[in-house]
Amino acid sequence: MTTLLQRSRETWRDIGGLHTAEEIAQQPVVWRELHASLGTERERVDAFLDGCLANPLQQVVLTGAGSSAYVGEIVADELNAMWPAQVRAIPTTTLLTHPELYLEPGAPLLLVSFARSGDSPESLAAANLVRDLVPGARLLNITCNPDGMLALKSSADPLARNLLMPPSSCDRGFAMTSSFSCMLLAALAVLGKADDLDRIAALAHLADRALRDWEPALAALAEVPAERVVYLGSGPLEGLAKESALKLLELTGGRVPAMANTPLGFRHGPKSVLNHASLVIVYGSGKALARRYGEDLVDELRRDGVAGRVLTVGTGADIGIEAPDWPDAWLAPLWLLVAQQYALHRSAAMQLRPDNPFASGTVNRVVKGVTIYRHDEH
Repeated sequence: MTTLLQRSRETWRDIGGLHTAEEIAQQPVVWRELHASLGTERERVDAFLDGCLANPLQQVVLTGAGSSAYVGEIVADELNAMWPAQVRAIPTTTLLTHPELYLEPGAPLLLVSFARSGDSPESLAAANLVRDLVPGARLLNITCNPDGMLALKSSADPLARNLLMPPSSCDRGFAMTSSFSCMLLAALAVLGKADDLDRIAALAHLADRALRDWEPALAALAEVPAERVVYLGSGPLEGLAKESALKLLELTGGRVPAMANTPLGFRHGPKSVLNHASLVIVYGSGKALARRYGEDLVDELRRDGVAGRVLTVGTGADIGIEAPDWPDAWLAPLWLLVAQQYALHRSAAMQLRPDNPFASGTVNRVVKGVTIYRHDEH
């Protein structure tokens, strides 16, 4: 009988977690599919962008809601440092409430939308808002669903392009897993430098080994109840920490409080959340300066004994693998495998159904119940 992340497929099916387990474990395969498809898609996207990233007046807004917003947070600063263009991450949930603070009608704008389904009301409304307020703005949709409304509405728009992820990345489970990592890598590849594309294939090789090597320890860690879980990361890894905390909240149906912060920021009040049944996971940066700050906090927490357990993730860490000297944004999908597996196993240990942890429907896979208001009526 074959096993999948420490359980048989039959067991995952019986406990309602097969989709999520498969979608976590398939990521190296899907990344290889993404690498192959981007070889041709990169040229099409380059033609659409027409060198706009080299323009210092060009504004680039990376947007999405929930996990999709964290994709933008992880990659924004890496891309902003790479190009003369002004790149920033602004969630759709912020664009819709305060468009006047972020959209300049007279400035060239590229809106990059991240969307698993493309049917989120905020994603659709943000694209429409930009069309209304910024004439001539270009829209690049990085999405997993060719049949979503975001992709369908853009298919006939000469100012819009859809960049579709491999079909299997459109997760069937409640939580975004392979969809998240695919969209993140696609953004780095098509909005970054062309010679970085092969990093995706190399990362898939590392992920094969990481999944195999980390499985037992993460399954065992999840068997020990934690009243509160804190993820910490700096720079692009702060967005990774936010996504990690959200995965645990989602897959445990909100029963395990989880939060995210930076190692330096955590001391300024948030540290008070810790108790002896808390778990702290610190993502180690590839940058020496940032890594030192993280190590200092880890030493402090272990010395003070204010948390039940403190673990590090990264190269040379408690949970880690020898990784290339790449920017943190590129390694984020690799470290995220830790948080995804931990959340899945913790959900199973709590006898929940990971594929649908909110059986009551109070929280949905695609957000419902959002009323969209016109920006010019208030």
